[in-house]
Formats: sequence, structure tokens, C-alpha cells
Amino acid sequence: METYKMYIDGQFVDADNGDRYDSINPYNGEAIASIPQGGVADVDKAVAAARKAFDEGPWPRMSGEERSDLIGKAAALLKDRMKDYARIESLDSGGTINKTGADAFLASRQLAFFAEQAKRFNEEAEPIDGMMREGRSFNYTIREPMGVCAQIIPWNFPYMMAIWKLGPALATGNTVVLKPASVTPMMALELARVFDEVGFPQGVVNIITGPGGVIGHAMTGHPDVDKVAFTGSTEVGRDIMARAAATLKKVTLECGGKGANIVLNDANWDIAIDGSIWASFYHQGQVCESGTRLMLDRKAHDGFVEQMVEKLNAMTMGDPLDPATQLGPVVSDGQMKSVLDYVEIGKKEGAKLVCGGARATGGDLDKGSFVQPTLFTDVTNNMRIAQEEIFGPVLSVLKYDTPDEAIAMANDSIFGLSAGVWSEDLDKAKGVASKLRSGTIWINEWHMLSERAPFGGYKQSGVGREFGDEGLHEYTELKTLYVDDARTRDKKPWYDMVVARPKEEA
Repeated sequence: METYKMYIDGQFVDADNGDRYDSINPYNGEAIASIPQGGVADVDKAVAAARKAFDEGPWPRMSGEERSDLIGKAAALLKDRMKDYARIESLDSGGTINKTGADAFLASRQLAFFAEQAKRFNEEAEPIDGMMREGRSFNYTIREPMGVCAQIIPWNFPYMMAIWKLGPALATGNTVVLKPASVTPMMALELARVFDEVGFPQGVVNIITGPGGVIGHAMTGHPDVDKVAFTGSTEVGRDIMARAAATLKKVTLECGGKGANIVLNDANWDIAIDGSIWASFYHQGQVCESGTRLMLDRKAHDGFVEQMVEKLNAMTMGDPLDPATQLGPVVSDGQMKSVLDYVEIGKKEGAKLVCGGARATGGDLDKGSFVQPTLFTDVTNNMRIAQEEIFGPVLSVLKYDTPDEAIAMANDSIFGLSAGVWSEDLDKAKGVASKLRSGTIWINEWHMLSERAPFGGYKQSGVGREFGDEGLHEYTELKTLYVDDARTRDKKPWYDMVVARPKEEA
């Protein structure tokens, strides 16, 4: 069993209190790693290290090219170790090896992207259009790093989420304290080893582990933290935003979703059926932007559902390390219980359980946190299973009579992270997409994200954006620089409002 340490101020250390806990493989319930269980004292040490590194260290004072070189070296190591890291991610999170293999590839590519972007951030003065006036003034903007960034990531994509947070913060010259989810800490701690290996300056990257209710609270309320970035549930996001508000910290929040997946009556069923399964059941449904509300034309409903159920019942569940496995376990027994509780809620609300709805058992499945792929019909949009984020392999199917009705149902949600439209008529699909209140909308696809395109939510799905220029700018402060070119007192008559001049000068 691997024994990990936290990474604070360039040193691998145990928790200040000496406590540890085991990280559990959700496939078989076995302990796979020993993890430090840190507390408030560790947060204080990590923040102090990051503060000193930002205020006094070389990192924010390096050129963008110098930062790019170090980040690029880290990205190269991630690329070299893709297979090893995919395996660790599968063991720790329950993600299938096909999914974590893709994650490992994307993580290395994304960090390489941020390495390249770092070259753009040199705190150079950018002229403001229309305000470069010889004989009057020259006006510029300068983007500077934010400072110390507290970053809290979820358990569903622990490797990629660490890169999503660390990459833009480091590229723009910030220092960081990162906390992974308690149930999936291994890849964040592996990344600490990578940053140490390539020679990041002391205190620039700090990675600590422990319970969110203790460490997360201490991080988000810490007076020496300048910015908080969080991915997770809307409930926790609200709490983080409230805690950060006490000192008016900048925040980015990527929170919950209940993606509306609208299949129009002219959709290509060969693509839309498989695509809707992909939208909802990828990674056991543990994806914030999943399409978990499927909206079908009433006339097409029965045939579409029949074909979906046939395919859901044929899905292969098993060992995440087996390439043949399509559906692995959910992340923990606690999450399995939460998902199954929602199944019971759906039944009590009057929805019709068409397939699944129970713990998956038999053979090796008995040891793991497996939930059968589950589909409900006769769902109305006011039911809890249509309004609340379940975060498991559970799909709610709703009927509509007109596209406008589907749009209204889609927008009738506190969430606005994602949505999708399936149609052979792209103009019609774009017309529907334009009326949906969501941050990302796919047409005839789902889950496709790029580090070059901004990602984030409307409404209670979040604040700010990740990826793209918008995501990088979330980690910067914008300074305006006014340079006078008037040069003489007589060209500054506004001074006369408060300073009297001798009559011979007036």
C-alpha cells in the first residue's frame, strides 16, 4: 500500500497532528493508500508558504517564458506517465480504464496548453484604444497575478480537476494551496511529486489532504488567501461563497447541474440514442454536466425508450481496470447509498422505474459500490429526481408536445451548466440552443470540452469560467495605468478647482 505525504513549502510532510486515513478502492473495498489527515494547522502552514512565495519569491517575478518552461517540463512528465496515472486514477476513483486513460491524456495536453499560455503573461502594459493621446496622456492596462489561490477539487475527475485548477493559476504567476476530495486524493499527491521533481520554487505549489469541513473551511476563510476556486456541489459552493465574502475574496465556482437533453422529432436515432446514453451514463453518471433530464417528443417517446433500455441492460459492469468494462462502481458506499435513496424518492413521487434501480450484485460486484443503470419514465419536471443532482447512473425521461415546452422545462431549474439538442436540422437546433439558459450547449453531442473554450454555468451552477482566455483571466487582477503627457501646469486647468493660481498665471 502506497504511503503519501502532503506537500508544503517544498517539503513532503505528515499532517501536523500525525493523523492518517486509508483511501479505498470502490471496486473491492480494499485500502490502497495511506493519506495524511490534515487540519487547520496544516492549512496555516500551506497558506503561509504560498504567501511568502508570492510576496517574496521568484515565481510571480519570473518571465512568462520561464514559468512556461517549468510548467512544460511537468506536462512532459505527465505525458510519459499516462498509463501509470490512468491506473492510479481508476483504483482511487472507480473510473473505467478507458475513461481514466482519456483523462490522463487530456491532463497532460491541458497542462501543456497552460504552459504555452504562460508566455502571454509578462505583466506587459497594453495600450487602451482611443486613450493614447500625445500631449495629454497615455493609458494602459496591465494583467497581474491574483496572489495566493485556495483551490478545492471534487472526487469525480480528481486528476483532470487538479490540472484545471493548477494550470491557469500557475500560468498567470500565482501561488496555490490545493485540496483534493478526501475519497480521491492520490493523483493530486502524485502531482506534488511531479512539481517537486521538475524544480518548482519552494512554496509555489502546496497540496494538502483532509476533511473538507475542516480544511476547506479554513482555506476559504483564511485572511491571507486572495482567491478561492471550487468545483463541487451547489450546496457547498454557496457556503464557500459566503465564507469568502467576509474578506471579499475573488471566487470561481463550478457547481451542480441537471443537464436538459432535448431530442427533437427529426433527430437521427442511431446517434441520439447512443448519444443520450453517453450523455447520462458516462462515468456512472458522476459528471456535473451530464444530460440527466432526457426530453422526448411524446410521439417518439416509447420507441426511443425501448431501444435505450435494451442497450442499458446490455452494459458491462465490472473491474474498472478491465478494458471491456463500460460501467464501474460509484466512488464510495456513501455515494451508492445516496443514489439508491434517490431511486426510492423517484418511486414515491410516482415515476415509473423501467430498468435498474438497485445495487448491482453477483461475483466481484458484491464487493464494490455498484449501481445498476437506472431509467425512470413518467417523470414530471417538478419531481425531485428531475430537479436535484443525483450524481449517479440515474436518468429521468420527460415528455413534451412542442419544442417550446421542452425549452421551458429545460430552463425550469436552479441549474444552468449544460444542455444538449439533437436534430438533423442544425438551424432549428441552434434556434433551440439560443433559448436555453446554460453555459455550455452541445448539438448532436455531449461532454465535449476543450481547454481553449470557456466552461462554466448560469444561475446556481456557478460563478466565473474555466478554460479559454476567460478562465486564465479569472486568476488575474487588471490594473489601469495613466501616464501624463501634458507636462505643464497651464495644460491642467482642472487643478484650478482646488488650487488657486496667482492672477498673473490664471
